[in-house]
Amino acid sequence: MSTNVSDTPTDDVSPKGAAGVRMRRVDKRFGHNVVLRELDLDVEPGERVVIIGPSGSGKTTILRVIMTLERIDSGTIQIGGRHLYHEQVGGDLRPASEKHIRQVRSNIGMVFQHFNLFPHMSSLENIMLAPVKVHGRSHDEARELGMELLDKVGLAEHANHTPGQLSGGQKQRVAIARALAAKPSVMLFDEVTSALDPELVGEVLSVLRDIAESGETTMMLVTHEIGFAKEVADRVLMFDNGQVLEEGKPADLLNNPQHERTRAFLGAVAQT
Repeated sequence: MSTNVSDTPTDDVSPKGAAGVRMRRVDKRFGHNVVLRELDLDVEPGERVVIIGPSGSGKTTILRVIMTLERIDSGTIQIGGRHLYHEQVGGDLRPASEKHIRQVRSNIGMVFQHFNLFPHMSSLENIMLAPVKVHGRSHDEARELGMELLDKVGLAEHANHTPGQLSGGQKQRVAIARALAAKPSVMLFDEVTSALDPELVGEVLSVLRDIAESGETTMMLVTHEIGFAKEVADRVLMFDNGQVLEEGKPADLLNNPQHERTRAFLGAVAQT
């Protein structure tokens, strides 16, 4: 089925390379469970957006459909002005080929809650894998990039350590470096501190602050770290029942939420 493209924007890519995200009327279902409901969402190039909400609200699904780990049932998603799941044919949109989807997705990086590092590879080898296998870099180029990124996340001295030799916080920092190796214009972070012991959370948040302060990457973060959201986010979205319930600047939404559901959620988080 074709889709009219009258609302297709021009490329939304900043001079530094960060790309905007545009979601229009996005639906996602799992069986009879509607997880995303005609979702409209814009994230500007270089913007840092934190998504909060209760478990089961659909907030992680937003990241997963952008990363194409789950396919949308209807609607459109654009990254830097390029449609992710569609290609333009004349004045219509047609379902995209897998090649097109891979090309657009190559501009997106994602860091997961549970690291997903290859256990038999060193920290450096985990980071080098995609640049060599996916992006066609030479081994020497990938090694140089990997060492630069390990230094960036404070782990250069652990380059030859396997995941089993690292703490949880160190594993997550390697996972962040691995995602950055593809030089994505959009970075997605899904509860990246929730699996960590409390004393290790700070070291990961410090790396995220550094990425945010560079302004070179659009960031979408699902997190319950409310203090971090206040410090880093340009905008906070409260998500519930598959839709954005309310949104605003961190100081406004987190200190003075307008919706009772948001107040209840923030109160519950504060007690944990």
